[in-house]
Amino acid sequence: MRTVRDSDGATYVLLKESGESSLVRDPRTGERRHVPNADLERVTGESPLETAARGVPEPVRRVLTAVRDDRALGLLLELDARGTASVRALLEETDLCESDLHGLLAEFRAAGLVSETRVAGERGYETTDAATAGLATLREDEAE
Repeated sequence: MRTVRDSDGATYVLLKESGESSLVRDPRTGERRHVPNADLERVTGESPLETAARGVPEPVRRVLTAVRDDRALGLLLELDARGTASVRALLEETDLCESDLHGLLAEFRAAGLVSETRVAGERGYETTDAATAGLATLREDEAE
């Protein structure tokens, strides 16, 4: 596998190359098609696995890479459902110790999934639009 780009700038995963054309897959749609080799150029510096990952919307990828277990996912889901929550409330109402809670919130902030805010005069957190969109997409199958 390799990452290739066609003359229109679309990026594909190269699956099979032959003399005149190559079989490529569009990572966003999964569609496979043959493209003339003359219309393709190799993309350097990008793993074909990274290209394949683009089949998943960016907000979902962001959630997937930041959430390491069910407790972390539960915290992010709870924050999203509440809208905002103070650190004090999260410590009182979850089974996370202070260091675990702050560690997860720091990871979520670094991933752009939560932002710091004020709740009743105290430090708190709320999910970002990216977190809300990613979580909504993950919930879609369950809702159907």
